[in-house]
Amino acid sequence: MNLPITVTQNELKEILLNVAPVRPVYIWGAPGIGKSGIVEQFARDVGLPCVSLLGSQLAPEDIIGIPQIKGETSEFFPPKMIARKEPYVLFLDELNACTQEVQKAFYSLIYERRVGEYRLPEGSIVVGAGNRSQDGAIVKTMSTALINRMYHVQLRPDPKEWLEWAYANGIHPWVTEYISQRPDHLFSEPPKVEQPYSTPRSWHMFSDILREFGAGENDIPEELLRKLAYGCVSSNHAGMFVAYTKTMQNSDMLNDIFKGAAKFPSKPEERDMLYYIAMSFRAKLIHDLPEKKQKMSRESQYMVHRSKALIKELAAINEEIAQMVVAGDDEEKLPDWFMMEVVRDLPRLVQGAA
Repeated sequence: MNLPITVTQNELKEILLNVAPVRPVYIWGAPGIGKSGIVEQFARDVGLPCVSLLGSQLAPEDIIGIPQIKGETSEFFPPKMIARKEPYVLFLDELNACTQEVQKAFYSLIYERRVGEYRLPEGSIVVGAGNRSQDGAIVKTMSTALINRMYHVQLRPDPKEWLEWAYANGIHPWVTEYISQRPDHLFSEPPKVEQPYSTPRSWHMFSDILREFGAGENDIPEELLRKLAYGCVSSNHAGMFVAYTKTMQNSDMLNDIFKGAAKFPSKPEERDMLYYIAMSFRAKLIHDLPEKKQKMSRESQYMVHRSKALIKELAAINEEIAQMVVAGDDEEKLPDWFMMEVVRDLPRLVQGAA
């Protein structure tokens, strides 16, 4: 399932507080964006224990229990983990990774909060979560009967909200500083091939690794840092992160280049740094240039004039990287009117990027 409307972490927390107590909520989203953590935090916020069941590891008897003879009839006794006397949050993680038989076992539990003759204690809350089919994770088709028993919401990672959490939870400053400058690198869609990719979870993991190696307190050889980064996040993000660590001693380099107080790195051994600064340059253009040319301020007009001059300078050093600034390979694009000006002034650069 891929819903047309998505919510951020904070919006999801608000939905859980207001919807989950009265109707089961199902959270869709890519792996590693924080679905489980938000549900666990929600349980703490409402003062209830959180019991998690992992759908991909369940059999029907794990839900409905095992029948036992009682007199002349049999009775199903649900598992101890579910059959509790006090209210709790039942979190059905990876619910859409269950077999159809397990999904059927969830019908009455989700809709009626009942398993056989056992009913969840008054005040209990049921929340489900799972990945989308396009994420390359283990998913199975969810029956329409099960879909129709829940309220559905799709979570998207929000860099600003994640950074607020990261600052409060001791994420390594190299990671928070990097994501604050490249918020578009917090998350990348799961790749078609088997390789690491960027998610809030993988950046958290990378932060833990950096702390274990004493990054910031001890020197980490560049080659080791490269191996650590490439083992956690998307390869292009890892390369830019390594380049970023080289520029930390001069965090205002891009601003200095705009002002004419510095030049793009031009030595062959500085290619990683050049690539990082160039992609930061592209991100700045996307963020700062208005969508409509008519809305340009005087500052924007100067930025456009200066940017075209800088793209020329960059092309003289490395035409391929200059083409990437203009065309890029991400979902965000430079404004159409700016591209028209680049086409007019720098046609060879745009033709090479096409």
